[in-house]
Amino acid sequence: MNKNYIQKIIDEHNETGKFNSKVHTRFPPEPNGYLHIGHAKAICLNFNIADEYDGKCNLRFDDTNPLAEEDEYVRSIQDDVKWLGFDWEDRIYFASDYFQQMYDYAIQLINNGNAYVCDLTSEDIKENRGTLQKPGTQSPYRDRSIDDNRTADRWCIYPMYDWAHGLEDSIEGITHSLCSLEFEDHRPLYDWYLDKLGVYRPQQIEFARLNLSYTIMSKRKLKILVEDNHVSGWDDPRMPTISGFKRRGYSPRAIRNFMEDVGVAKRDNVMDIAKLESSLRSDLNTRSLRRMAVLNPLKVVITNYPDEKEEFVVAKNNPEDESAGTRKLPFSKVLYIEKEDFMEDPPKKFFRLTLGAEVRFKLAYFITCNDVIKDVNGDIIELHCTYDKDTLGGRSSDGRKVKGTLHWVSAKHSIPAEIRLYDRLFSSINPDGEENFIDSINSNSLEVLNNCLLEPDLKSLESDIPIQFERIGYFFKDKESSDKSLVFNRTVALRDTWSKK
Repeated sequence: MNKNYIQKIIDEHNETGKFNSKVHTRFPPEPNGYLHIGHAKAICLNFNIADEYDGKCNLRFDDTNPLAEEDEYVRSIQDDVKWLGFDWEDRIYFASDYFQQMYDYAIQLINNGNAYVCDLTSEDIKENRGTLQKPGTQSPYRDRSIDDNRTADRWCIYPMYDWAHGLEDSIEGITHSLCSLEFEDHRPLYDWYLDKLGVYRPQQIEFARLNLSYTIMSKRKLKILVEDNHVSGWDDPRMPTISGFKRRGYSPRAIRNFMEDVGVAKRDNVMDIAKLESSLRSDLNTRSLRRMAVLNPLKVVITNYPDEKEEFVVAKNNPEDESAGTRKLPFSKVLYIEKEDFMEDPPKKFFRLTLGAEVRFKLAYFITCNDVIKDVNGDIIELHCTYDKDTLGGRSSDGRKVKGTLHWVSAKHSIPAEIRLYDRLFSSINPDGEENFIDSINSNSLEVLNNCLLEPDLKSLESDIPIQFERIGYFFKDKESSDKSLVFNRTVALRDTWSKK
């Protein structure tokens, strides 16, 4: 196995006995919003590294900004980490648990002459602190006395992240503090604080965060989408939040497999979201139950089929998994097919239903269209067809072949449902780079179909089972679905349609 640079660093530490050959990581989210797919990379990296080296991984909430943090976010983060398949056992911590220690350490730095209280305004601080190319200017408060640098009352301040970060890691005994790349410039300060305090110092290691095409990875901007009602909530299936992916029907395995394929890099780049969707299809193809659904129904009457006759054809639940078994699918005189599967005047290589043409109704019979019924506006509302009773199972006894195979549902047995066709939320490949990211919202990111018809056993299907609607895509029962009103979300289409665009 080819190891990434983080694994090589840890291997070197273990060989030299640094940290007593222990590995202890942490995932430290700030509870100021729901986790997104970028956080999933950090979750997988930290927990997998700990697991690989038989170590531990803490779940720590960096609650250093009370104005932006809520209990709802704390609960959602725990749910997301568990859903991805990771367990922190009893190692759950909050930065606020350490505030007194952080305050005491600040006093220690002041007493040692290594820190002071600065009364500059935020604008003055920004002007004085300099840049990576320009040295900063000393604060006029730098040389105040120790007495002047102490507060007379109980402290009522909150630590900045740069101050809290290293101390939290040190207090918890973290060995390898894995951070996203923007913290590389902060590492000297991380080390300086801990060295000046004379406390245990972990090793900070940076990695490139995950960036996806057509996706916003800013919690601030995602919050705008929620608060301004551009989406229905943090778990809207178009959102790149972990809860959004879960509601849409993504699987933890698909996300984890994708993170493994992405790997760990030291340089920022943008991954094509099509790779995530490909990982999802690969997983769902092996696990999804196959079912028939007609999203835009067109009525078909088989004129030579007995009026009261019903029969059942046997269908495999999953051709990729024999253990999934079979089901009985009802067939009758009146059926429904997709409107797009019929054309009066078809182009060349149209192998679906048309006048005089014969096609196969999947698992059932060969069907020939003989007549088209239209309404007063000239719209097609019904097809009259005949069937060959000697082709049950979709095979003819005389060896003739047909090129088209259509899916269908029995009118008498079908059940109604609302189908939500979700697509990418943004039409821009880099919405974060747009002058106004709201302007790049894809107006076709959601299409709601209310007259869909499904095969009957989908009514009693458990809500956490992925479904492939034959010839259409992968779907998942939505949390708003009920016995009286079924709702299914499209997780992903069978093929990537965006590559053509």
